[in-house]
Amino acid sequence: MKIKDIVNRSLVTLTNCEHEPIHIPGSIQPHGFLLGITLDWKIDFCTANIPLFLDLIHDQVLGRKFYEIFGMQPQRDLYDYLHNTKVKLVFPLEIQLLGKPFQITIHTSGLLYILEAEPQTKGKEQLADVYAQTIQFVSNMNNTQSLKELCALVAEGTREITGYDRVMIYRFDENYNGEIYAENCREDLEPFLGLHYPHTDIPVQARELYMKNQMRLIVDIGYEPSAIFTIDDKENKNLDLSLSILRSTSPIHIEYLQNMGVGATLTISLIHHGRLWGLIACHHYSPKNISPEIRLAAKLQGQFITSQIDLRQSNDEYEITRKTNKALACMIAVHLPLEHKSFEIICADPELLKLCNAKGVSICMGDKIYKNGLTPDDKKISQIIYNMHFYKYGQILSTNKLSNYMPDLDGYEEVSGIIYHSLGSGNSIIWYKPETVAEINWAGDPDKAIILDSKGLHPRNSFNLWKQIIQHQSSVWLQPELNAATNYAHSLHNQITMLLLSEEEEKYRNLSEVLRETNSELENINWISTHDSVDNFKSSFRY
Repeated sequence: MKIKDIVNRSLVTLTNCEHEPIHIPGSIQPHGFLLGITLDWKIDFCTANIPLFLDLIHDQVLGRKFYEIFGMQPQRDLYDYLHNTKVKLVFPLEIQLLGKPFQITIHTSGLLYILEAEPQTKGKEQLADVYAQTIQFVSNMNNTQSLKELCALVAEGTREITGYDRVMIYRFDENYNGEIYAENCREDLEPFLGLHYPHTDIPVQARELYMKNQMRLIVDIGYEPSAIFTIDDKENKNLDLSLSILRSTSPIHIEYLQNMGVGATLTISLIHHGRLWGLIACHHYSPKNISPEIRLAAKLQGQFITSQIDLRQSNDEYEITRKTNKALACMIAVHLPLEHKSFEIICADPELLKLCNAKGVSICMGDKIYKNGLTPDDKKISQIIYNMHFYKYGQILSTNKLSNYMPDLDGYEEVSGIIYHSLGSGNSIIWYKPETVAEINWAGDPDKAIILDSKGLHPRNSFNLWKQIIQHQSSVWLQPELNAATNYAHSLHNQITMLLLSEEEEKYRNLSEVLRETNSELENINWISTHDSVDNFKSSFRY
């Protein structure tokens, strides 16, 4: 029987970080060993480090039935564990293998069971402390109002439970750039709170794995990977370790952590509405492992966050919603006569700005533009409206960066954010926000996050503060502001429709009056004409 290793040696010669096949490294971290077992219990994969845990070598194991090596009772225990879903989802299996205690986690990869074994730890005596800490955390959680307060509490609670030197809540934006949203760390460490990291620090395939496997542990950054061996019976044979606990880590990521001076990490995925919202990232500055009980408690901290995101964001937006709804109600309650002068009164009402927290507003009615607050001049407003039609942006547009939609416009910094609503027949209403110059603190230059040289890809080795000034954009329009603008635009559209109908009715009324008068004149003319003709006819008989 021929045996080979499946180590993926191409990982270090990559030219594109996003092409790195991190799910098939062909090796594991050495604090446990791995077996790949077929559905008929034949051992098809085994790691080279098994002699560190058992009096065996991989050559003796590969190709044999599991019970032939470990006995029937462990195989029955594994079978029962595999078919007891509730237990499998909570704790690893505690089992004796050749007289030694292990904790076993099992998952399927294709048509294989992947068995990962770690020596049993003395974690059970910590359960009471973990339980007490969790109860206290839940009590404290109920006293927080905002999402940021909750995340700060989770960072503190996770550090207390796990003992890591630094715990960060890492939040992604829409482009997967990250921000340290909350942090708790040793007093002697430099804080990272508020720092931003480019999306290249966590590439696409890494984010996909965080979605599949919600906990990632690196016990010792300086570890030597242990190769996985298999029976050489198929070309390009490998093993998908996406769900593995022991999976070896990307060399690029290891170098990245070494450049930061980190010795061990724990990462917990925060998934919200099917998207990777963020991470709980734990750093230790020396090697560190934690028991399954502590891992579970840390994972629970992440679930506290994801279960509360909608509620806390609602709390954060409640006051804004209350104010915008109040302004909206005031505006809708205004009853003005159906005439063009009414739009001048509407535009001048301060509640019109309050309903979406704008700094300026304009209403365009035909060839007349009514304005209030900070707005462009009439020429620029007309150009914005023209561009909306020319570029076919639709009936509604909101943006905090007008230059993204108006590439041919210059000098519009004073109105970097707009909410545009068409009111039909060439009419429109636009709310404006001014430019807000922002300063973002990056942990290193985001344009130099990945370096390519003759030996392949490398992460940056500098995390020095790098400041970026963001210009030509306003603060973001919040959903309550957009909702209020939409509701009022609909109300205003109805009022304009009523005005146009009233004008049409008046026009037809005037036209009807003109026609009536004209008909009356025609009747008079006809009567006079007829009367003159009769008189002339009669007079002809007198002579």
